Amino acid sequence: MGDQSVNLLMVLTLLGFGPLCLCHVSNGGYLYPQFYERTCPRAQQIVKSVVAKAVAKEVRMAASLLRLHFHDCFVMGCDASVLLDSSGSIISEKNSTPNRNSARGFEVIDQIKAALEKECPQTVSCADIMALAARDSTVLAGGPSWEVPLGRRDSRSASLSGSNSNIPAPNNTFQTILTKFKLRGLDIIDLVALSGSHTIGNSRCVSFRQRLYNQSGNAKPDPTLDQFYASQLRARCPQSGGDQNLFFLDFVTPTKFDNSYFKNLLGSKGLLNSDQVLVTKNQISLDLVKKYAENNEVFFEQFAKSMVKMGNISPSTGFRGEIRKNCRKINST
Repeated sequence: MGDQSVNLLMVLTLLGFGPLCLCHVSNGGYLYPQFYERTCPRAQQIVKSVVAKAVAKEVRMAASLLRLHFHDCFVMGCDASVLLDSSGSIISEKNSTPNRNSARGFEVIDQIKAALEKECPQTVSCADIMALAARDSTVLAGGPSWEVPLGRRDSRSASLSGSNSNIPAPNNTFQTILTKFKLRGLDIIDLVALSGSHTIGNSRCVSFRQRLYNQSGNAKPDPTLDQFYASQLRARCPQSGGDQNLFFLDFVTPTKFDNSYFKNLLGSKGLLNSDQVLVTKNQISLDLVKKYAENNEVFFEQFAKSMVKMGNISPSTGFRGEIRKNCRKINST
């Protein structure tokens, strides 16, 4: 080992993330769970406390906060770009097709940010808040826990076009969804495990209506959807109107984070087209669905790993980006 390597090791150890820690290298920057240990020791505790209150008030919020992190990471990386409102040259991602009338939980992120600004001003990034809130939401719903590598910084821009094109859509083909995952450095195992987040939360009638009435442009329902389940859905999702009517993604245990989502898929009762294609279009994903349906523990273990991997998509670190004072707008220069 040369002198430079030894010096780097000493610096890393002094900074508190020596070779023994859970580090994730990305773009020359490190994310590690102890990032705020010295600068804001109560950071994780504060996030957890605000998320717990929000979920106690509205159980659906757990799924909303988990989804917000996902919708952020798939656009320009995990940099809190999804939180920015339109202002000046910034066109908000909140107006994209995947987010409009759908993405929620922004007020909860604001509450967490306000509490952290009081505790340790301009220290904890909005991007890290989202990563922690996603983990805490999962745990509160009965799902697995994991150590969240931290140290992301916030972007100073947003991408409406990226939000419209990068986030997997409910009616995308299996291949399109897999390609969108692969472009973010995620594989088919991550795709199936992360789809398991649909064990909690809701979806709107507009997101799956075509499956009930006109799946292939032939005025017929999707043959891969259980007929009795389809008739129940049609009762509250008519051919026109009721776009915003909400339906549980997992009707068996809608607020409990478990593997019943995968069992539903095997019974042809996945709500979205993007759910059901996991069992009808690819043998590897079908095998993974069966594996997770049979063993909740195996699903939990992989979900935690895939969430860490997703949270590591192109984060801004070091001197890139900034630590926003207000998650909705960039700091004034």
